[in-house]
Amino acid sequence: MLQNVNQQVLECLRRADDCAERAKREPNPSLQQDFLEMENRWLKLARSYQFLEQLGLFTAHNNQRRSELSRRLGQLNRFLGKDGNFEP
Repeated sequence: MLQNVNQQVLECLRRADDCAERAKREPNPSLQQDFLEMENRWLKLARSYQFLEQLGLFTAHNNQRRSELSRRLGQLNRFLGKDGNFEP
């Protein structure tokens, strides 16, 4: 999944760069502005994909951590016994 997201980010950045270049070459101010606005939209989409990637990594890490904590809590409960008191 991460590779796919990275490819999407790269594609958005490539398209944003293309729009910036076209804006530089465009003699019509109205069309130049359109290209600059399009560049900004591509950059925003790239940031959205980057955020999505970071959120996925964060969520995966937290799920892994939660599983580990649940496993340890189960061990502690077995160690303490059903009533919460230590039973050798």
